[in-house]
Amino acid sequence: MSYFRHESAYVDDPCEIGDGTKIWHFSHVQSGAKIGANCVLGQNVNIGNNVSIGDAVKIQNNVSVYEGVTLEDFVFCGPSVVFTNVVDPRCKYPQSGSQFYRRTLVKEGASLGANATIVCGHTIGRHAFVGAGSVVTGDVPDFALVVGVPARIAGWVSEAGKKLVFDASGHASCAKSGKRYRMQGGVAVEDL
Repeated sequence: MSYFRHESAYVDDPCEIGDGTKIWHFSHVQSGAKIGANCVLGQNVNIGNNVSIGDAVKIQNNVSVYEGVTLEDFVFCGPSVVFTNVVDPRCKYPQSGSQFYRRTLVKEGASLGANATIVCGHTIGRHAFVGAGSVVTGDVPDFALVVGVPARIAGWVSEAGKKLVFDASGHASCAKSGKRYRMQGGVAVEDL
């Protein structure tokens, strides 16, 4: 085994787990899951059947990643982030099985703050930042900072997570990395 699994964690067969990944106390990885290298799954994390998780993803305590959710490389999920996979759940009219699940994609480098709720069927863009306690009910553009219920764009952040301040010509640079950005069509893009 090239990954660490705490003795209280369950890993069902078959699934794929990359080198250097750590699965902590009381967590459960269900069959068909694919988890990349160097990930960290905190205490009481549930990874549903057939979920796909990239490399270097960090999932804090008490997060359930349900079938239909994909997390790309370097995604951060804060404590108690909530994912859903059915838009209109009803016990009297069950919708069990992947044909009922709406897909959710969290792209590379996105960060989801503590207690954020991600309603299924949406895409969180590259390096976007969802503020703690926010409820995402629509797609989030790359580099967007979204907050509130429902989540709305409150600004823009760099790949390194620093808030971007655009000048009069629509340009900004990251205080941490020095990377440059520009506003294009109402959204932030890398200035290559």
